[in-house]
Amino acid sequence: MTDHSTPADPALAPGAITVAAPAKLNLALHVTGRRGDGYHLLDSLVVFPGLGDRVTVAPAEALSLDITGPFAPGLAAEADNLVLRAARLLGPGRGARITLDKALPVASGIGGGSSDAAATLRALCRLWDIAIAEDELAARALILGADLPVCLLGRSARMSGIGEALAPVPGLPPFHLVLANPGTGVATGAVFRGLAGFGSPLEPLPPLPDAAALADWLSRQRNDLEAPARALCPQIDETLALLAAAPGALLARMSGSGATCFALFASAGEAGRAAQALAAARPGWWVRPAPVTSL
Repeated sequence: MTDHSTPADPALAPGAITVAAPAKLNLALHVTGRRGDGYHLLDSLVVFPGLGDRVTVAPAEALSLDITGPFAPGLAAEADNLVLRAARLLGPGRGARITLDKALPVASGIGGGSSDAAATLRALCRLWDIAIAEDELAARALILGADLPVCLLGRSARMSGIGEALAPVPGLPPFHLVLANPGTGVATGAVFRGLAGFGSPLEPLPPLPDAAALADWLSRQRNDLEAPARALCPQIDETLALLAAAPGALLARMSGSGATCFALFASAGEAGRAAQALAAARPGWWVRPAPVTSL
């Protein structure tokens, strides 16, 4: 059951557990090949900005899902939300009342659905007192999507293979982002079908003393999904142009399969001013400044 009404604060329910579901951002994303079973091989630098959705679970006899928040209507047409699929994967036949507070735009290339599912798994492990090793949970969750393992990790990583191979990336400098989405969803499958070919892996990460050095390294990397996404969604062109023109922007790029784009800044002040100006210029867009956490 999925209910899009607005119930009382679910976090106040007896025994409730709330877990953050942060956005997942691909600073670079190279598509390096495709396996015989159709899964694409990726090499990506992933970080988690300090904003996202929230998942709350509470004891219940049956499994149910309430969706609240500004982007709840975008999930109304889904017959089987990824959150419910994650719950059934972890505990078939078990009950819980799950509330998803949807603050991230849907189908936007920042891993919202995968992060929601990962938060659900973490929360239900606590609610149902399930002890499972992190690597085992990640391996089981991969069936739900390539982003599940890195979202379960929840901190900066280099993601490769089909999403199952994760390596820590120590030494990233502090930096700030502005995320912008023009209000148009992009279907991931259609973007992958538009790929013209496959490319090389990421270059090795050099020492990165500051945000400018990170932006310089990123400028030599790619998001291989950007070109096919721009062909499907021309608004991405305008989004990237406006972000790149913001004072202090060190780099502008699309995340994941789009249509969310980001600009990288050295300071919170620059990011905040850029976000405020862009939101004023494009009031219908989703625009947010965000620090990067869990480096």
